[in-house]
Amino acid sequence: MFKFRQILDVAAYNFRQWRYSPRVIIVFALAFVLCFLLSDKAVRFAEHYGTVLQIGEPFVWTFGDATNILLISLLLVLLFADMPFVTPGTPFYLTRTTRTVWLLGQIIYICVATTIFVAFILLATSALCAHISFAGNQWSETAAILGYSGTGLVVSLPASVKTMQMSSPYACMSAIYVLILLYALLMVSVMLVFNLWRGQFWGIFSTFIFSLFGLLLNPEVFISMFELQPEQSYRARVAVGWLSPLNHATYYMHNFGYDLLPRLEDTYLIFLAAIAVMFGTALHTMRSYNFEFTGTER
Repeated sequence: MFKFRQILDVAAYNFRQWRYSPRVIIVFALAFVLCFLLSDKAVRFAEHYGTVLQIGEPFVWTFGDATNILLISLLLVLLFADMPFVTPGTPFYLTRTTRTVWLLGQIIYICVATTIFVAFILLATSALCAHISFAGNQWSETAAILGYSGTGLVVSLPASVKTMQMSSPYACMSAIYVLILLYALLMVSVMLVFNLWRGQFWGIFSTFIFSLFGLLLNPEVFISMFELQPEQSYRARVAVGWLSPLNHATYYMHNFGYDLLPRLEDTYLIFLAAIAVMFGTALHTMRSYNFEFTGTER
């Protein structure tokens, strides 16, 4: 119980550093601006047709797209660039507890901070569209136009009939929230491992390689690059759907009963297992991590 309190104390100390932190303010400000830019397309579409949105739909249409998920997740690189968060308070904690307890506190902080960040994205996107939205748990007329007429493809909003037939707005919104959260946690956990193993440069570099891997395995890019035939295209789509973390984080790239893509439950388990492996690797790497202090500064 005492060790658990120490873990929470380490995590709480990191959150206290948020007060008046320019970096934290910039990250959340950029996230808000990005939400405005990405969701504005859905708002303008609804206003053009004189229809309204369900309050969760802007988040669904905006972050049901792999590119938008990638863009918003990369802001976490700025938020967590200084992992493993060696601060003037670090020597105080290390003399009173173990490296494992200290790093577990950092992991708790990373998980909670990422959850807060993704929740902020959800709230910001919904708030920006609240003036033309309703709260009922049913798809709006705007969603019907986007999905059934195919207009969503024209305006680059990923609204599909499959989405509307297989789930309700709040269920879809919740699933996308969890997918983004798990993808972001996996990306950050990879960054943490490389920060501990090789330093901050390699931590940031690994994050961009991780993101680039997902971007290049986009089905459309992959199919266009190799000029695949329809049958080959389907096989390639299924293959990259299973291999790419970014595709796993994309809602419509899942099996809803009639193809071989991963189910949502499969994706959740894969992400959780990969995150657990990464954090376990970080705990192992922590044993040989060399702290460097100059007085009370690293």
